[in-house]
Amino acid sequence: MNDLSDAGFKQRQDDTMNGAKDNGRRDFLKTSLAVGLATASGAFALDLAASSAEAAGKRQLPKKWHETYDVVVIGSGFAGLAAAAEAAGKGASVIILEKMPVYGGNSIINGGEYNAWTDELHLREKHNLGDDSAETHTKDTLKGGDYYGSPELVEILTAGAPKALDWMIDEGGLKLRDVLNRTGGHSKYRTHTCVEGVGRGYTEALRKIAEHRGAKIRLKSTVSWIWRKDVDGPVLGVEVASGRGPVNIRAKKALILASGGFSRDVAMRQVYNPSLDKGYNCTNHKGATGEMIRYAQAVGAEAIQMAFIQLYPYADPETGILDAPAVYPFRGPGYGIVYVDEKGKRFVNELERRDVVSRAELNTGGKKTFSIFNEQMIGKMGTREEVEKGLARGRFVRAGSLAELAGRIGLDPAVLTETIRKHNGYLADKKDPEFGKNFTPQMISLEQGPYYAIAQWPAVHHTMGGLRVDKETRVLDIWGKAIPHLYAAGEVTGGLHGANRLGGNAIPDATVFGRIAGLNAAAEKA
Repeated sequence: MNDLSDAGFKQRQDDTMNGAKDNGRRDFLKTSLAVGLATASGAFALDLAASSAEAAGKRQLPKKWHETYDVVVIGSGFAGLAAAAEAAGKGASVIILEKMPVYGGNSIINGGEYNAWTDELHLREKHNLGDDSAETHTKDTLKGGDYYGSPELVEILTAGAPKALDWMIDEGGLKLRDVLNRTGGHSKYRTHTCVEGVGRGYTEALRKIAEHRGAKIRLKSTVSWIWRKDVDGPVLGVEVASGRGPVNIRAKKALILASGGFSRDVAMRQVYNPSLDKGYNCTNHKGATGEMIRYAQAVGAEAIQMAFIQLYPYADPETGILDAPAVYPFRGPGYGIVYVDEKGKRFVNELERRDVVSRAELNTGGKKTFSIFNEQMIGKMGTREEVEKGLARGRFVRAGSLAELAGRIGLDPAVLTETIRKHNGYLADKKDPEFGKNFTPQMISLEQGPYYAIAQWPAVHHTMGGLRVDKETRVLDIWGKAIPHLYAAGEVTGGLHGANRLGGNAIPDATVFGRIAGLNAAAEKA
């Protein structure tokens, strides 16, 4: 496995992004004339991925459309469902095409965390967790992405997050746990958790709204091309692979791409970030392969910040899975959880953002690290039922004392006991001389057991880069011009999160911009 070191990481990102952009422009200039000649007759489709007029000419525009809808949505996760719901709510006929045999994509297995600075339940005020605002959420998000994120897009995200959350509660029946977390990279307690503890709570709420408004979901529908005639014209529809041959579906008003990222495509992610080879596990479902980004590029779209690929530092070290137990280390920093390495020592400020924690883990030189918490913290991070199930599966380890816990997870009992003793003292003194953690009154001292541990290690998780969009979610071409009738939302897009996505920002990102895409698509003229 290649080392993801601090020294070369940023430079490789910058070099790869610049190189990919330059190569993309050169390829476009090389092929645009040939493609223009091939499409002059009106028989051929735009294909900027083709290397010659002959190759471009092999892809002909459909002679007939097998089906027609006002709005066609690709992907059935948070963004796709939100877009379909809003488009259908405006009277548009809407079909959601999902390539997998079940709906939801990565969204349904997401950790169930949603950042919003306020909500109609007033959880922050109810639990006396201090103040917050859209402006503070914006500042945290921009800082968390090293200021590579678009301030305009981030402001739309933070302003719209509470509204989208309340919408899912009111119309979708979403239920939230009676708790707010302060998670890595955030300065406030603003991370909401659905009662299910996984993304399914939100996808079910969105699916309910979308289907109630008339949107249809079609599974096992793999899109194999996007139809567009030329670089000035609108997107016309998509080609869908089937056992009977290609099926062409026309999008009268708009096509919305909500197909997610490319974390599962090792070759694609290594084009932009060579360090992320097959030695890394991945939290994503198997369908997160990024082909819709490539198809969009073939009809003129620009992709940006593709080298920014996030590791989730708390995945199962063996499988890379992001299950219910794997979210506890993410939820715990605001309530006093402690991370230790294989020597039993702390190695990072637990309130740091995901990329910092991941690099700190890799720099330990080990193969896993651990989160340590006690009985008092469980209600702040999850439920007793979740913990018991995790214990039965071996994901959590429980013991009556720290020394016993250390023995069960292969650490030196004396070292772990001393590490936690020191952390308890730091918490009491409100000062962390080792890592500078900012303690809050909500944090719990690890003075009493029973104690728990869970093993963790980085796995490829989220691709922050993707298609370039404007504030209306219109997909832009390489000249910054909106491609007519083409929209995108969610992880398929780039430019919002910057170099690092703060945990809990994915669901509001997808939902807020999915809603915008759906409303704008429905308003297009056929």
